[in-house]
Amino acid sequence: MRRLKYWQAISEGLVQCMEKDASIFIAGGGVDDPRGIFGTTLEAHKRFGAERVFDIPNCENAFTGVALGSAAVGKRPVVVHARNDFMFLAADQLINLAAKWKYMFGGRTSVPVLFRGIVGRGWGQGATHSQSTHSMFAHFPGLYVATPAFPDDAKGLIVTALRGHTPVILLENRACYELEGDVPEEMVPVQFGKARVLREGRDITIVGASLMAYEALRASDILRECGVSAEVLDPRSIRPLDRETIVASVRKTGRLVVADTSWSLYGFAAEVAALAAEEAWDYLKAPVRRVTPLDCPAPVSKVLEEAFHPSPSTIAQACLSVVKAEAALEKSVGDVQERFRGPY
Repeated sequence: MRRLKYWQAISEGLVQCMEKDASIFIAGGGVDDPRGIFGTTLEAHKRFGAERVFDIPNCENAFTGVALGSAAVGKRPVVVHARNDFMFLAADQLINLAAKWKYMFGGRTSVPVLFRGIVGRGWGQGATHSQSTHSMFAHFPGLYVATPAFPDDAKGLIVTALRGHTPVILLENRACYELEGDVPEEMVPVQFGKARVLREGRDITIVGASLMAYEALRASDILRECGVSAEVLDPRSIRPLDRETIVASVRKTGRLVVADTSWSLYGFAAEVAALAAEEAWDYLKAPVRRVTPLDCPAPVSKVLEEAFHPSPSTIAQACLSVVKAEAALEKSVGDVQERFRGPY
């Protein structure tokens, strides 16, 4: 094991897969830029050149069609969107072709494209560049949707995606790129639909998607100081979802808080809350709480951004309220992005 940053783990996973499989290529706006999508495509471009790592114009829907066509004849495209919001422009291809292809052809053929999208606010991104689209895409059968929060999972899910036969949407939170973790040198696949128990606990379960898995760990440190033992789960993939691990944890602790980078209404947090109600109702000691951004478009103002996005403190306070009713935190801890300095 070595410690790598999140972006380094992604880069290594891509390069190793491309070394093993000549059918893999990377395309997207800025993949050959000197910054290389936060560094994630720099080494691949250096190693394999413009034939396999190349820039594309702003034609999201058209190029998604090109990628799906190339996958249908044996290629393995990796399509990179520097903002996951740009994937809205390719929604028709993603939903009506990629998601349904295998079903419509009776399982005889597939289009295993890996779509990478970057989510998260950075700083001052505003209403159209701060959205997390995982719940929307996870609504459609036929797509795998993953939100890795840690370097080893980011690499492992890429390895699995580039060996599999299902179109995958991998959403990477820009706040995670500088986070470090132990990453195996080998190409160790991470299974879609298998959650990760980040920390065991007895009093309450916290399920955190994307960056919120990392922030939930920080929240559990705050709760420990308050005498509350929190079990922290990272679902890793949103579709397929590891229902069994979540239900087992809720049955164990009797309480659940779900933290997400996207809105609560009709979202991932609502899905996990429904799962607890359907399969762990008799074990619940308190109502489920959801910790998500406020129900409005994202603001640009830094002060309003701090109020809009969840933090370790807001997660911890929600847990404390569930466990100890009227208890309140004595100190506030900001989210990991309070130290964000760019580049964008």
